[in-house]
Amino acid sequence: MLRLPIFKDIDNQRLLVPIFKIVISFINQYRFHKSMPAPRLRSRSLRKVFRKVPGGKTNIHYKKRKPHQARCGTCGAVLKGIPREFPFRMRKMAKTKKRPERPYGGVLCSRCMRQTIIDKIRQ
Repeated sequence: MLRLPIFKDIDNQRLLVPIFKIVISFINQYRFHKSMPAPRLRSRSLRKVFRKVPGGKTNIHYKKRKPHQARCGTCGAVLKGIPREFPFRMRKMAKTKKRPERPYGGVLCSRCMRQTIIDKIRQ
């Protein structure tokens, strides 16, 4: 919903700046059933997904949240190149899609991997 511009005076000067207020509200835009969700769906571990159904209505579907991103075993940084997917989807992926093709790929980040290799060579 778009409202008309509101003009504000800046530092008591004659310069007027238009400011638009955009209000987007799911409650006003879509009408949902007033009934309470089933007890198995009343959980914050499930996320709400708004879906348009063939009747023209918008329904709420409840889906599982994705797992957390993989982290480095040494420093705890987020690992690049590893998808954030469910185990059943990861099983279908090729091995090269699941982790980077380098030593300690999928376990250590590139910085920690370099440092580990340097430390092992120096010993």
